[in-house]
Amino acid sequence: MADVPARDGVLTGKKIAIFAESDFYEPEIAYYQRRFAEEGARVDFITRLWGNRSITFSGHEYRAPLTVNRSLEDVNDRRLREYSALLVPSGMVADRLRYTEDIEQLAPATDLLRRAFARSGVVKGIICHGMWLASSIPYVVQGRKVVCHNNLIGDVRNMGASYVDQDVVVDGDLVTARTGDHCHLFARTIIDELVLRGA
Repeated sequence: MADVPARDGVLTGKKIAIFAESDFYEPEIAYYQRRFAEEGARVDFITRLWGNRSITFSGHEYRAPLTVNRSLEDVNDRRLREYSALLVPSGMVADRLRYTEDIEQLAPATDLLRRAFARSGVVKGIICHGMWLASSIPYVVQGRKVVCHNNLIGDVRNMGASYVDQDVVVDGDLVTARTGDHCHLFARTIIDELVLRGA
C-alpha cells in the first residue's frame, strides 16, 4: 500500500494519525489512505516500532502488507497538537497495541490515546474493536455515547459508556462506529467534524 499524495480539499494542511499493527482490516485502511488524502489531509500511520526504523504489518484477510515508519512513542504533546484527529481502526490493531511489559504502566498507545482525550482540539475516532485500546482508561468514555462491534457492547457498558445502536455516533470530540465495514460512514463523519471545528 503506497502513500497517496494529498490534493487541495476541505482538509488541506491537516494531519490525521491512525494507529497501525498486524491483523488490520485491509479494506478499511486502504479506504482511509485514499479518502482523507482526497480531502487534502496527510495521513500518518503510527505504531510501536520496538527500536526498528520501520515495521511491515500484515492485514487480516489477505495478508496485505502495510509498512509503518512513524513511532507513536515519538508523539509528544507538541507533536500531538499537530494532529487534527487520532483514529483507532478495527481488526486486532487495538488489542496488539494495548500490550505493556510493565503491568503497572499504560501501554504507550493507550497513554497516547489518554493524552489525546485530554485535548478537545483533537478529534478521537474509534471504530469496531478499537475500543479495546481504551479499556485501561475507561474514564475517557465514561458517560459518553458510543457504538462499537456487537462483541464489545458488554465491555463499553462496563467502562461506563452509554451504548447507542447506530452505525456512527458523535459525542463531542469523540466519533465511534460499529464495524470496519462502516469505515466510509466513519471517515465521512470525521471529515465533517473536522470541517465543523475548523481543525
